[in-house]
Amino acid sequence: MKILVDITLKNGVLDPQGKAIQHALGALGFDGVDGVRQGKVIELDLAETNRAAAEAAATKMCEKLLANTVIENYAIRPAS
Repeated sequence: MKILVDITLKNGVLDPQGKAIQHALGALGFDGVDGVRQGKVIELDLAETNRAAAEAAATKMCEKLLANTVIENYAIRPAS
């Protein structure tokens, strides 16, 4: 089963990459972009076939390695 993990910085955490993207968009003529937050997506291909068990395993992975839970949020979803 494929699981996607979306990882983003928590609100209030400085996002210099997001600011750089926002600046670049403005320089390219894309006006009206008031804010950009940058994140990442991790795709996991798990042997587990039970969705609840796969999501539970992905949660453990996030808590132990994939996300820095002090400054990052994560969301787990099945790949479509």
